[in-house]
Amino acid sequence: MVKKWIATIAAVFAVNAYADEASVKKAIEAVYPKVKIDSVVKTPYAGLYEVFLDGQIVYTDEKFSFLIAEGRLVDSKTKRDVTGERLDELTKVDFAALPLDQAVKVVKGNGSRKLVVFSDPDCPYCKRLEQKELANITDVTIYTFLFPLEKLHPDAANKSRAIWCAPDRAKAWNDWIFNGQLPKAQGTCDTPIEKIAELGSKLNITSTPTLVFADGKRMLGAYPAKDIEKAMTSAASGSNGKK
Repeated sequence: MVKKWIATIAAVFAVNAYADEASVKKAIEAVYPKVKIDSVVKTPYAGLYEVFLDGQIVYTDEKFSFLIAEGRLVDSKTKRDVTGERLDELTKVDFAALPLDQAVKVVKGNGSRKLVVFSDPDCPYCKRLEQKELANITDVTIYTFLFPLEKLHPDAANKSRAIWCAPDRAKAWNDWIFNGQLPKAQGTCDTPIEKIAELGSKLNITSTPTLVFADGKRMLGAYPAKDIEKAMTSAASGSNGKK
């Protein structure tokens, strides 16, 4: 009998929680009808609700009487960056589902580790990442998705096509990144650039470079080699990249 009461009470609380989250979502959509809200979850902190939208986390209360944007929620007792942990979880990529055959493949050392990079040929930070950081990392297979941001770099798509259509894509990519040289004979071929653009949109990738590790976690920007190494080690320790 007691177990039935406990189950009933738990069910009531669950229904109320979902109802509250649904009402918060509805309240936000009424004010911002064009914003796509991926999820609303009540946190254990002072009645705050976590709202995941447009690849970011914001916070509000049950009445949507305020909105906290671009802030970090940190647990004062454990010093945990709650926002950072939740973003890692919510933006995790299904690495096994990525179309790696549509990427430029560069093998370094034994190539045992895997790393995906969304890169724009004309992005200065992408070049810095390759020249200053990835150049110092070995035993990794790097899959580069050519992801030209044409609004910022109008000629990036042409460079992407030239690199993809080269007889040796890995060499063409390295020649461009390290020497500023495109293939002399720029042939034409079918490229996956439009498909990669669709993939980037689906994964909410809006900037380059964006790195994706074997455990699905992502890193934005030209981070130091030591941070990339740490992330790859963490990904490898998670049951070979699966969690």
